[in-house]
Amino acid sequence: MKIKKYLFPIITFFLSFGCALFVAIKVFPNNPFTGVKEEKTTVSKFKDGDLIFQTSESKQFEAVRIATNSKFSHCGIIYDINGKWFVFEAVQPVKLTPLEDWIKHGKDSKYVTKRLKDDSVLNPQVLQKMKDYSQQFDGKEYDAYFEWTDNRIYCSELIWKIYKNAAGIELSKLKDFNLQDPRVQKILKERYGNNIPLEEKVVAPSDLADSNILKTVVDTY
Repeated sequence: MKIKKYLFPIITFFLSFGCALFVAIKVFPNNPFTGVKEEKTTVSKFKDGDLIFQTSESKQFEAVRIATNSKFSHCGIIYDINGKWFVFEAVQPVKLTPLEDWIKHGKDSKYVTKRLKDDSVLNPQVLQKMKDYSQQFDGKEYDAYFEWTDNRIYCSELIWKIYKNAAGIELSKLKDFNLQDPRVQKILKERYGNNIPLEEKVVAPSDLADSNILKTVVDTY
């Protein structure tokens, strides 16, 4: 008799608990007790090999911005490494930086992402070749003198050489900087003295950003 007395409340409890658990799983899929995570359905706005530009507030990059008459003073190339986004950039030293950290380093965390208009050329084989080629620069010194060598390297030079030498794509023509601004002259004087290498071929972030074979994918300015 005692078993029958408690049987109905026990059955009722388990039925109620089961219904509550079912509702929790359906209504709250991210409930940590269920162990079920919501599937990601959105497509990333970034792609392997994208170029990303920002306005750096450092003295070095400010000179680049002024000399090139552009809001962009720093840039990098976006790589998908084991499912995570990184920016391969030429700073001191050249390195991979988590994308979110890279964005925060820019003025007001603003950035612009560019992509080849015909990005079908960046197939998995070409992208892997670009990454393999990039490894030779990892850990190298930043080139504060903007020399066209591989001993040291600066940001836009890094991107230009990766695309040119690994993918066979010339993103832009090499140009001369506008070195007449007094602020630029002051920095050059501090760095070079009276031996400013005016004949050195260079490529600036603005040259890449203005490339006619690239399209804008994201612009947060």
